[in-house]
Amino acid sequence: MSSSNATAGAPRSTDDAILDAAADLIVHLGVRRTQLAEIARRAGVSRPTVYRRWPDVQAVIGALLTREILATLEGTSLEVHDRETFVDRVVEVAVRLRDHPVLGALLHSDDSDLLLRYVVERLGASQRGLLEALRTGIEQGQAVGSIRAGEPTELAAMVLLITQSTVQSHRMVASLLPEAAWRRELARALNGYLAP
Repeated sequence: MSSSNATAGAPRSTDDAILDAAADLIVHLGVRRTQLAEIARRAGVSRPTVYRRWPDVQAVIGALLTREILATLEGTSLEVHDRETFVDRVVEVAVRLRDHPVLGALLHSDDSDLLLRYVVERLGASQRGLLEALRTGIEQGQAVGSIRAGEPTELAAMVLLITQSTVQSHRMVASLLPEAAWRRELARALNGYLAP
């Protein structure tokens, strides 16, 4: 698995090599079988090199999730003035998150404690990054009247919750909501929530 941050032809940093190795292991072996020694081996570094950066496998996974989730925003600016374009872009990011191999491995892991820790119980750096992007887009839409009045941070939090739960529950309702319907209904929910 290649780094979401890698530029074509540019050498990977040690951190990216470690995170890429962790991503590969999570996708191919599962979260529970991902061990720090194997991460180090696949990254071509020593275990102390990994430990100097992160104290344990959970911290490596946390850093990986932050990198991968924030990378889903690349190339999709949420800084737009009209609500419908903003919502279309939120849906596009949701599709990227839903279809991401590492995030999918985590969401569909049999380790429910891990899922709770990284997705449900804490507001991590990746979610804060998404919230900031959402807040900025909401403020811009409010400035021109295409998004309703309200505290932008609160609206961003609800957009995140609506979108996150839709992404997490996708497999459960896949037979009821084919791809086009999933996108359409998520957009309808977000447009309805944000409309003035």
